[in-house]
Amino acid sequence: MNEETRFKQAEFAAMIGVIGNVVLAAIKWGIGMAANSKALIADAVHSASDVAGSLAVWIGLRIAKQPPDEDHPYGHGKAESIAAIIVAVVLFLIGIEIGKSSFVSFFKEVEPPKTMAIYAVIFSIVVKEAMFRYKYHIGKKINSDAIIANAYEHRSDVFSSLAALIGIGAAIIGANMNIDWLVYADPVAGLFVSFLVIKMAWSVGAESIHNTLDHVWHEEDAYHLRQAVLSFPEVKKIDELHARQHGHYVIIDLKISVAPHMTVKEGHQIGKKVKEKLLTFPNVRNVMVHINPYNGTEER
Repeated sequence: MNEETRFKQAEFAAMIGVIGNVVLAAIKWGIGMAANSKALIADAVHSASDVAGSLAVWIGLRIAKQPPDEDHPYGHGKAESIAAIIVAVVLFLIGIEIGKSSFVSFFKEVEPPKTMAIYAVIFSIVVKEAMFRYKYHIGKKINSDAIIANAYEHRSDVFSSLAALIGIGAAIIGANMNIDWLVYADPVAGLFVSFLVIKMAWSVGAESIHNTLDHVWHEEDAYHLRQAVLSFPEVKKIDELHARQHGHYVIIDLKISVAPHMTVKEGHQIGKKVKEKLLTFPNVRNVMVHINPYNGTEER
């Protein structure tokens, strides 16, 4: 898949998220207010936060697809991971706000929500699960941290909607059966939604920060790269191989040892062949090869 196709798919997925979340947030907020459901209103706020997240992803993708320049010779791939971090921060703040709003409800007289709230939640669950599956598939296919983070926003919305459904249903049953304490199941569900959102934010944020801080592939992940380098008989030893994650692509820093009596031109030709070989691997954007004289320490 070429870069242009990749970014078109990613941007389309991000805009699907924006439009879908705007529609869902409006529906859930309107029905939540009409049905007097704290859980549904909290769920609507969660969907609204996803709008900001999807927009951050879209902006990050627009930056990431810019070609390398003088100030950014390795490209702009990390913009996607930064967008994913922004999504995580937005999620965390919204989770705190949902929890605060639900907690305050315990100190007020609570009225049970109306039945219409249940239908809105079920509709949200179906739509959000579909959006999660679509974005997760695209994110894995094009290796995009931002799209995968955005997908998990939708999955957190599914969980929060399920919690809201349980809370709303319990509150309605409590009102119909005169079980007063069950009416508080609605704000309890709001608190549970808050916990789920914060947990999701932590998970998404930790992974994105890890990738942003020049994460280097572990030895087992880079094994196939090492084998490709050692397939050249002229390469006596790999002194260093660092495959650095740079957003959706990888940049390799490589030091290899060759016979010490080779000419500079011969060493250069070997380095060129190794680089061309590594560039055939998916997601490898650039390779920097340094040639050392072989000191007699075997690696093969």
